[in-house]
Amino acid sequence: MSKYLVTGAGGGMGSAICRALIDRGHEVVGLDIAEPHEPCCSFIRADLANPASLEKAFSKIERLDGVVHAAGLYDLNSLVEMGEDEFLRIFNVNLFGVARVNRLAVPLLSENARIVIITSELAPLDPLPFTGIYAVTKAALDKYAFSLAMELQLLGVSVSVVRPGAVDTGMLPASMRALDRFVEETKLYSVNAERFKKIVAGFESHTVSPQKLAERVLRPLEAKRPRFVYSLNRNPLLMLLSALPRSLQLFVIRKLIS
Repeated sequence: MSKYLVTGAGGGMGSAICRALIDRGHEVVGLDIAEPHEPCCSFIRADLANPASLEKAFSKIERLDGVVHAAGLYDLNSLVEMGEDEFLRIFNVNLFGVARVNRLAVPLLSENARIVIITSELAPLDPLPFTGIYAVTKAALDKYAFSLAMELQLLGVSVSVVRPGAVDTGMLPASMRALDRFVEETKLYSVNAERFKKIVAGFESHTVSPQKLAERVLRPLEAKRPRFVYSLNRNPLLMLLSALPRSLQLFVIRKLIS
């Protein structure tokens, strides 16, 4: 039996990962700012954006065989209209929080331990308008993960990323609410709201269950030689758009939502 730490354990993805690990016979410590609706692990309340909160949580943990980073924030907003507090809040969880957890976790890791970081299918792709803050943090997280893999391989620790497309969790309804709020509040952009909603809905229409994501996360945890990248539910339209020259991407989006 191995012991894993799962961040974001109170969310749809994190709780599904916790259950999948427990079903495999592993011990799981869940970390989140909000307690899971259904108890599925040994839970420790902690705020990834608060170093003191994390240090207190880790004082209760003695040994780990791996870490799964499932915590994250998603927002739709204008890069030049969103406040600095919100801008920093998303970086604080999506990127800095992961780094904080790893700094505390690595000294506790056993030999041949595994770290799995959930980034996004957007990480290697060009972003859509108003998804910039999420895309930038996930791209930075993906690059951070590979840099970490380069270093931790020297300690015998494997690092992998899982890049999922849309997953059927509470983040999708929340993203549509954020889109409605942005369209109503923006003072700079004349956005064809209905067209933009159809574009976003189209990209998010094909989802996979959190259980499918959990199954994909198990692969690098159980593989003899884990790969760095594991993908899931990649959107062909997003991949096609990113394959176009960037000048053409700009033209297409401008025509679609102006």
